[in-house]
Amino acid sequence: MRILIADDQPQVRSAVRLILGQEPYVNVIGEAGDMLGVLELVARQQPDLILLDWDLTGRQSALALQDIHKAHPHAMVVALSVRPEARPKAMAAGVNAFVSKGEPPERLVETVARCYEEVAVALPKLGSLSVQVSESW
Repeated sequence: MRILIADDQPQVRSAVRLILGQEPYVNVIGEAGDMLGVLELVARQQPDLILLDWDLTGRQSALALQDIHKAHPHAMVVALSVRPEARPKAMAAGVNAFVSKGEPPERLVETVARCYEEVAVALPKLGSLSVQVSESW
């Protein structure tokens, strides 16, 4: 699974890369520290999954999500935030899943694994890809 990590804190991007680097199906294809970088990498790299800091500076995240889907309609997006209360807004905006940065790292790994399973199942029928992997965590 081709993954783009988007967070304005380099330490968070490194930690996420380290956590996910142990998974055989993960291929981190890029990192971005701002929304302009995210949009450029999405258009150029076409990632399967974007791990998006919901509080990324520079734009409202819901608007940025629309731009991401314009650039790559089939990309899945998992919102990450230090604010668990952002979950309802992120889900309403159309992310596929939400993980609070305060949750154990295993939660992120589980969520990415679910996304990977959905992408693997949906690849033959990409035109109908619309996946929600969130649960009541």
